[in-house]
Amino acid sequence: MNFRNLIGNLFRMIKKPNDFQDFQNYDFNNQDFQAKNKPPSKPGKFKFLLILPVLIVAAAVILSCQYTVEETEQAVVTTLGKVTSVESAGLHFKLPYPLQSVTKVAVNKTQKLQIGYSSDSEAASYFSTSIPDEAKMITGDFNIVNIDFFIEWKISDPVKFLYNSDEPALILKMVSQSSARSIIGSKDVDGVLTTEKSIIQAEIKEKIVDKLESYDLGIQLLDVKIQDSEPPTEEVIQAFKEVETAKQEKETRINEALAYRNKTLPAAESRADKLIREAESYRESKINEAKGDVARFNAMYTEYAKNKDITRTRMYLETIEEILPGVKVYIDSSEGGVQKLLPLESFNINSNNGGEN
Repeated sequence: MNFRNLIGNLFRMIKKPNDFQDFQNYDFNNQDFQAKNKPPSKPGKFKFLLILPVLIVAAAVILSCQYTVEETEQAVVTTLGKVTSVESAGLHFKLPYPLQSVTKVAVNKTQKLQIGYSSDSEAASYFSTSIPDEAKMITGDFNIVNIDFFIEWKISDPVKFLYNSDEPALILKMVSQSSARSIIGSKDVDGVLTTEKSIIQAEIKEKIVDKLESYDLGIQLLDVKIQDSEPPTEEVIQAFKEVETAKQEKETRINEALAYRNKTLPAAESRADKLIREAESYRESKINEAKGDVARFNAMYTEYAKNKDITRTRMYLETIEEILPGVKVYIDSSEGGVQKLLPLESFNINSNNGGEN
């Protein structure tokens, strides 16, 4: 029996399953069958044995032609080894292997690369295992520090990630270590351990991004975080803790002084403004008073210049009234031109006394 007849029998059995069922249920111990149909019995068994593996292979081929892509994935489809398409989430179909093959890549998943330490999860990071070969770095002033940090990244181009390099994740780790050592080597130990962590993180990230663009690995860098930075020995750690404590106390004192200045300075400025305004007001009043005196003196001098005797007499009388407010002055103009100033009591008083008598 050739391959064409085998395929024909397979399709006939698929179309007429009852014939195959009758064939299975037939009583092969019947004498009529043994006498009349004994020669064809061997070909029937042979067909059944051939059909079963063919069905299994056909089912396997059909199942291999469909695949499902998850929401966080993209599928790279290659035809005879060449990339032909990139499929998104959903159910898709392809040609059977080896004509087409599919590689799924988690493009929407944020991945974490730990350097200097190792932990299984975020919750276990406080019980992580240190990796000295990765953590030890030399600062610009030739001090040794242990730096633990991690990189958050994701796949931006699945085709480049799969085929531009053999191990892109390992390359990312090497690039991160190189960039970190380069940046730490340009800083002093005080800045690395205390005040410049955020600056160092930003510089490391910028350097890694530049290298990834040149390598074109299909990787996008999301963030760089320094977990811990400390000296390698306990003595040095204690010394730096004391330095850090002193710096914090210094900052506290400075903040207290600034707070006192901000509280006291406005009150002092207010008092100074009040004194200045009072002085200006006093100055203006004195200037106006002096101007009034000058104007009054000028007016008096003008009148004096017109009639000196009368003015002199009036001024004399006004002065007497100011100096002796209780003295009563009477003016008696005689015929001879002599004025008599007699401080006499009122006549009404005497007349009243006389009336009483």
